[in-house]
Amino acid sequence: METMTVERVIHAPIEDVFDWLTTTTHYTRSPLVLRCRLARPGEDAPYGVGAVRSHLWMIGWLRERITRYERPYVTEYVVERSLPPSRHELGRMTFAEADGGTLVTWTTRAEMRAPLVGGFLTRHLVRPLITRSFRSILDAADTALSREGGRPLRAGEGGAQRSR
Repeated sequence: METMTVERVIHAPIEDVFDWLTTTTHYTRSPLVLRCRLARPGEDAPYGVGAVRSHLWMIGWLRERITRYERPYVTEYVVERSLPPSRHELGRMTFAEADGGTLVTWTTRAEMRAPLVGGFLTRHLVRPLITRSFRSILDAADTALSREGGRPLRAGEGGAQRSR
């Protein structure tokens, strides 16, 4: 099982960032995401606890269920089904106010289900694809939400980004 984390400062208020990133239909603004839909709304919010999301990314298809939703600080999910098949223990986004915006930390713990080679494939193929996908979605969020002098920030203008 691999833990993958990507962090990024999005240049917008925490509530806006939380709302944008938990409304996963926005993810299609990333070139690596083909389709996202809300299959079942959550209990207290459309993308809240109990919501089921269906995603088709360049890396595969995912059916996720929201297990925690504490606006505007944290959301968690679990992948219930996927193609290619995977085991998934945790998906979490945390949001914290930071200088110049909101620090988003996106973590997932998963592995590809493949006898004998699953760990190798996860480490050398899946991990780079997932972290690249997360970074691409966070880039899209920053572009959509950031304004400096009435224009979106350009690549390289402010904002720390780190992948572990």
